[in-house]
Amino acid sequence: MLKSLIQADIKEAMKQKNQDVLGVLRMVMAAVNAKEQEGFYKLGKEAVLTDEEMIGVISGEIKKRRDAIALFEQGGRPELAEGEKKEIAMLQKYLPEQLSVDELKSFIEAAIKNTGASSMKEMGKIMAELAPKTKGRAENSEISKIVKELLS
Repeated sequence: MLKSLIQADIKEAMKQKNQDVLGVLRMVMAAVNAKEQEGFYKLGKEAVLTDEEMIGVISGEIKKRRDAIALFEQGGRPELAEGEKKEIAMLQKYLPEQLSVDELKSFIEAAIKNTGASSMKEMGKIMAELAPKTKGRAENSEISKIVKELLS
C-alpha cells in the first residue's frame, strides 16, 4: 500500500538525517491524515485512504508546488522555484508512470469518438470519460490543452 511505503520512506529519511525528503514526506502524510479525518467526520468511523485516493492527494500536493513555481518565477525568485521543483521530483516517485503525449492523445481521441463530442461545449463529457483512465498519470491542464487542440 502506498501509505505504508511513504511511512517506510519517512523512517529511512529519519535514519539518514535527510531533512529535505523528511519535510516533503511529512507534509504529504499531514495532507493524507487531514483527508482521513475528513472522511472520519463524514462517515463517523475510521477512514483509510485507498491507493487511488492517496494518488489524488499526492497529485494535489504536486499541483500546489507547480502553482508556487509559477508565482516564484513571476516574482523573480528562481531559487525558491528550484526548491519546489526538487519537491515535485521527490513526490513523483509515488505516482504511477506518467503517460507520454502520444499515449495521452490516443486516449483523448478515443474519448472524443466514444462521447461523440464535436465542440468545446462538450469538453466536460470528454474529461469525465478520461478521468478514471488518466488519474495520477497525466495533468488535467495537459489533458485540457490537448482536448482543445483536437476540438478546434
